[in-house]
Amino acid sequence: MSARDAILATIRTRKIRDAKRPPAYVAPALTDLVDRFAKEAASEHAEVRILDSEADIPSAIADILRAKNLPAVLHVPDGAVCGRLTIEMTPPGPDDATLAHADFAIAETGTLAYLAAPGAPASWHYRAGLEIAVVKAEAIVPHLENVLARVRATLPHTLNLVTGPSRTGDIEQTLELGAHGPKALVVLIVKD
Repeated sequence: MSARDAILATIRTRKIRDAKRPPAYVAPALTDLVDRFAKEAASEHAEVRILDSEADIPSAIADILRAKNLPAVLHVPDGAVCGRLTIEMTPPGPDDATLAHADFAIAETGTLAYLAAPGAPASWHYRAGLEIAVVKAEAIVPHLENVLARVRATLPHTLNLVTGPSRTGDIEQTLELGAHGPKALVVLIVKD
């Protein structure tokens, strides 16, 4: 008998035949989903602002662009924002700002969930240097499983999950922002 055969024979004799199944996973209950999402997203280097209504979106965007010393030009796939901003419906580049409407937000991890659709292309989230995401407070769910349960019947061809700005640690083990997408992410949570 070879050493390999001896090792495998020893492993086979120690096999557990009647192992008990672990209990089913029960996700912890989360309270105040807006606050939890905001804290988790901020911990992942995203800037989070809470707005009272949709009417506050254009002025919040203008303030963000001004604070980051960017021109008042916003790339939007469906032209959904107005105000004093110049709207570009062309794909953004690495020095541009873009707007995206998140279908869901996950409080447990501070993650945005984007469902691809004709007016919301999946590739839009990988091009801009700054992504401004808008999500309604009622679209914040406790866990990823809640998102999957809601979209199961109409699952899109792409579901993007975004947690903070793009980053990598591959280059000399140094954190690099903007590796595969936006260098900055600002989330606007709309209460009304």
